[in-house]
Amino acid sequence: MSPVTGRMVQVRRLREREELLEHLRSLGIELPLAEDDEVAKVLGEPVRVGPWNVPNRFAVLPMEGWDGTADGRPTELVERRWQRFGASGAGLIWGGEAVAVVPDGRANPNQLCIGEHSAADLASLREQLLAHHPGASSGEPPIVGLQLTHSGRWSRPQGSPAPRTAYRHPVTDERVGATDASVLTDAELDDLVGRFVHAAVLAQEAGFEFVDVKHCHGYLLHELLSARERPGPYGGDLSGRLHFLEQVLAGIRRDAPGLQVGVRLSAFDLVPHRPGEDGTGVPASDGPYGFAFGGDGTGTGIDLTEVHELCRRLVVWGVPTVCVTAGSPYTTPHAQRPAFFPPSDGYRPPRDPLVEVARLLDVTAELSVEHPELAIVASGLSYLQEWLPQVAAGLVASSGATLVGYGRGVLSYPELPADVVAGRPLQRRALCRTFSDCTTAPRNGMVSGCYPLDPAYKSRPERGELVRIKRAAGTSSDADDS
Repeated sequence: MSPVTGRMVQVRRLREREELLEHLRSLGIELPLAEDDEVAKVLGEPVRVGPWNVPNRFAVLPMEGWDGTADGRPTELVERRWQRFGASGAGLIWGGEAVAVVPDGRANPNQLCIGEHSAADLASLREQLLAHHPGASSGEPPIVGLQLTHSGRWSRPQGSPAPRTAYRHPVTDERVGATDASVLTDAELDDLVGRFVHAAVLAQEAGFEFVDVKHCHGYLLHELLSARERPGPYGGDLSGRLHFLEQVLAGIRRDAPGLQVGVRLSAFDLVPHRPGEDGTGVPASDGPYGFAFGGDGTGTGIDLTEVHELCRRLVVWGVPTVCVTAGSPYTTPHAQRPAFFPPSDGYRPPRDPLVEVARLLDVTAELSVEHPELAIVASGLSYLQEWLPQVAAGLVASSGATLVGYGRGVLSYPELPADVVAGRPLQRRALCRTFSDCTTAPRNGMVSGCYPLDPAYKSRPERGELVRIKRAAGTSSDADDS
């Protein structure tokens, strides 16, 4: 919370530039803030990323859908979302959708899953995205990738927890019902390397320019990064903890030559948080915490030593781009999804969400400056709302990122990148206000989407039940009465 005002302030109430700057000063933080007349020029500038010419500095970040079929194929709702990804006009589509490489690695029963049965559907999604992209017909198509994932500890392929973990964890094992039998063996990880490589081959055949080998948000490959106590080839020192990724990259070079790879990375992690007595997030355990990649061992601090080394190795391995995020939405949502309104199963923000935005962007900028060979994609910007374009342009102009990611905001306002690059005013009524319905709904068995602001979801019958759940949890917002 602000040490001066003693209260949090919703970003939407900071309408004037000086109001924002004064609030940032009261919090003791800074954000890069471009002048209004610089925004369109900076964010509309093309950039070279690996072998690609990316037409502008916006990247749509991957969604995790809960609205596919039981066998992991897209539905009309998925197709609509990808069409709206295209309508964004963003120069790069980072993954579009989180796609599981094996059925038992899905985070929910309706997540997309890649295989021979779904490859043609994924190719169709990409084609629909391009058909709705304003630059595709004028010679400036976006670069489109596919995010490949295994949910690991957070796998729920049939709706109930079915964790597969990298190691035993003293805090989260009980939460997901993990046992010794849940820990993947070396042989199982060997097999999973092949599944990631095969998924990459299918993605290349479907027309995708790159795949994201996902290392973030507490999922399996992110968890491997902190497997310091795991014996054998997949744990121990950093080389062991990167063994899985190194094998996947070698397999892709062998079986899918020319396909590029990106890595979405939780650059730091924290000890899991829980609601305190007043509902505010507090650490779930005290004392030393050695399970945070990018952490300093306390559970609340950051040490990027190993993260920098990972970035150096990615350059050597030929990876052209990294998307920077943090923590896990299951255990530390305030770290990567700063929001004024928490999801129904979450907690109130421990401090003003702008502090979390600044922390994530500071880490992003450090990595961007230190590793100029990598195109760094920023994330965590949706909370900025009206100020997103100015901060995004300030970040790029100061070399704090190569591209700026646009995540949950795309659900309510997909055209924001196109509007910003064209110099058009923002559609304020469509801006994401971080009501967290896009998280609360799927965690209560409903399809994912923006229920407060997207007319297609606002009119769905599930909205009434969603409002009831939020009111019961004490997380409702003004939008619930509209």
